[in-house]
Amino acid sequence: MATKSAQNIIEVKHFKMVFTDKTVIKDLSFEVKQGETFGLLGSNGCGKTTTIRALLGLYEPTAGKLLINGKKFTPGHNIRVGYLPEERGLYKKENVIDVMVYFGRLKGLKNPKEWSLKYLERVELLDHAKTKISKLSQGQQQKVQLGITIMNDPELLILDEPTKGFDPVNRKLLMEIIEELHQKGSTIILITHYMDEVQKLCDHILLLKDGVAKAYGTVTDVRKKFRFKSLDEIFVEVYGEKEEENE
Repeated sequence: MATKSAQNIIEVKHFKMVFTDKTVIKDLSFEVKQGETFGLLGSNGCGKTTTIRALLGLYEPTAGKLLINGKKFTPGHNIRVGYLPEERGLYKKENVIDVMVYFGRLKGLKNPKEWSLKYLERVELLDHAKTKISKLSQGQQQKVQLGITIMNDPELLILDEPTKGFDPVNRKLLMEIIEELHQKGSTIILITHYMDEVQKLCDHILLLKDGVAKAYGTVTDVRKKFRFKSLDEIFVEVYGEKEEENE
């Protein structure tokens, strides 16, 4: 968990994003401190994915600044970043271990096969090491994708719906893995619709709707602002009204 004196690892200042004639982000500013878990929340289409893509340099912002360690993010940036997008990307015609070893080598692991086999055993996929990705269930593929994302111990870990579609047992397992990375010092941005995950893991949260922050602060501060309602109740209150599909 971040301390009050921790430095900002992420700074977003007056970020605006316009696609043709549609304004996705209007004026967004927030900070993420080194070592904390930050919840980026909102219903589908509110601008979460757009914000992450702009932060990682995949989109050029219309206005404002998005900084990681005080700089605009570019390939070769002086920080290890792991990004698990909601849309997974794996070589489905290849088998699990070959895909993991390939990405491990790209990330500079000295012994990617050893790491991968240990991880597969941890997530109960060791028996599928030689199985083609296409033969795995969506949940199993998600476990493989998470392993690839975290295999180089990222300093900044961005997780977009990491437990989507998981049963409670597998959700608990993945949350344990994420919490272990947090305890080792990783800064985590968590995008999720599971408010119990937010309550358990997040230091600060930002509730985004229609391209603006509707609430921003610690979980306690946000609950206080909304008369100490539960996070689920706050989500319903803020996002209950119909909003445009912007993402």
